[in-house]
Amino acid sequence: MSNTPNPTATVYYNSACPVCDAGICAMRERLAADGDVQWVDVHQHPEVLDALGLELEAVRERLHVADGQGRMQVGADALAAALRRVPRWGWLAAPLRWWGVRKVTDLFYNAFARRLYRWNRAKGHW
Repeated sequence: MSNTPNPTATVYYNSACPVCDAGICAMRERLAADGDVQWVDVHQHPEVLDALGLELEAVRERLHVADGQGRMQVGADALAAALRRVPRWGWLAAPLRWWGVRKVTDLFYNAFARRLYRWNRAKGHW
């Protein structure tokens, strides 16, 4: 089994959230070329979600990544999938998915995402 990431991933993110946007910008800066990652800002292009059957509010709340096999990953799984493609950050993806750590990671990510989503709505970041 290869540790090489799938050839293409599509990251669906919300640039209206300052925290999310900062994280995505940091990842994009570290990628030498966007050749194996497509970045879709759902704040600027919400229409792309219709074809995927995704709700805008769901993507605003939690990161979504479609891998090269067409599987949609959400939340902590999506974060791990995105991190795998970032040079010098890829090692962070594996511990996020380790048995025992995964459940804690998912709980933390979901709680943080929920609070961040509520904060963004309260601040009018849409």
